[in-house]
Amino acid sequence: MARRVVRCAVGLMWGAAAAVVELLGTALAGLLLLLVVAWPRPRRAVLRPVLACARRVTELERARLRVWLRVHTSPVYEDTQALRYLACRWALGVLGAVVMLSAAVGLGYGTSWMYLWLLVDDVRNTGAVVYTSLAGLFLLFLTVQGILAVAELEGKLARRMLGPRHQEELERRIAELSASRAAVVEAVNDERRRIERDLHDGVQQRLVALGMLLGRALRSQDPERADRLLRQAHEESRQALDDLREVAWRIYPTTLDEAGLRAALETVAERASVPVRVEYGLSGEPARPVATVVYFVVCEAVTNAVKHAAPSRIVVAVGSEEGALRVSVEDDGRGGANASGSGLFGLARRVAALDGRLMVRSPPGGPTLVTAELPCA
Repeated sequence: MARRVVRCAVGLMWGAAAAVVELLGTALAGLLLLLVVAWPRPRRAVLRPVLACARRVTELERARLRVWLRVHTSPVYEDTQALRYLACRWALGVLGAVVMLSAAVGLGYGTSWMYLWLLVDDVRNTGAVVYTSLAGLFLLFLTVQGILAVAELEGKLARRMLGPRHQEELERRIAELSASRAAVVEAVNDERRRIERDLHDGVQQRLVALGMLLGRALRSQDPERADRLLRQAHEESRQALDDLREVAWRIYPTTLDEAGLRAALETVAERASVPVRVEYGLSGEPARPVATVVYFVVCEAVTNAVKHAAPSRIVVAVGSEEGALRVSVEDDGRGGANASGSGLFGLARRVAALDGRLMVRSPPGGPTLVTAELPCA
């Protein structure tokens, strides 16, 4: 909560500074539009730079909202929408400046007793000092609520002014659902092909070898040779059972149903050949579809890191932030992971099926960070 308040406060301070530019730009744009009404001939020549500047400032605003207020808006909007947004946004910037000034005043009065205790040797009116400090702390409490409220208003205004119309939003949503449905079908087919390949190249080959060893043992006339072949067949059956158990584990882990997500992730850490630390920050068990996607994201990311990056350690972090579940897998390997590869691309489709998003940051030389955000916790 404290981190969110500080982050929003910084965002509002940037917004207050931007409000000055937006107010001046809006006033200048209004003056130019009045001139255009009076002299309509140079209309295009005047409107073009005004709208271009409005779009640039709006893009800076979108970046501020995304980084500091965690507000994501549609990148598709018209230049006139940007101009209207800036014409309204500066008022919220001024409101944010007033709230932040009130926060500074509340902080100053709330901590005034410390300054008096350090600087003044004899405080005569102790009651007034206590009253002033309590009033300052109460004002600071109110401004914290104001910071969150103004940040919420900023998000609503941006989504309302820059977002698509209702019909366009429905069309976009239909297109997303169609794409995610096709991606899920393709992911299921890929999973089936992978299972068939694992069974054919692993378990089936071991079973064939097991049958050949048993046949040779049955035909052998030498008891020692037959005993040796039976021992080899027993070892082959054990390895075939391990391979079959591995295939079943990759299809769906029973631990996820029996003990929950945390136990399943700890099992992944135990099975890895490098040290894996699991930082689990969820207070409750997420929904089963979400837990399944989180498990496969961690399992695939850890497997890819061990197989391709040669890391010395891997850190898995699972937590919730502002109503969304966030899972990250970071390793200190060689980096250079390809986000469009079959493994990570399949994970991206799994995450997208739940309206989430998968991000991969893997510069050459490392480290590699795979992060998935799901809109439900």
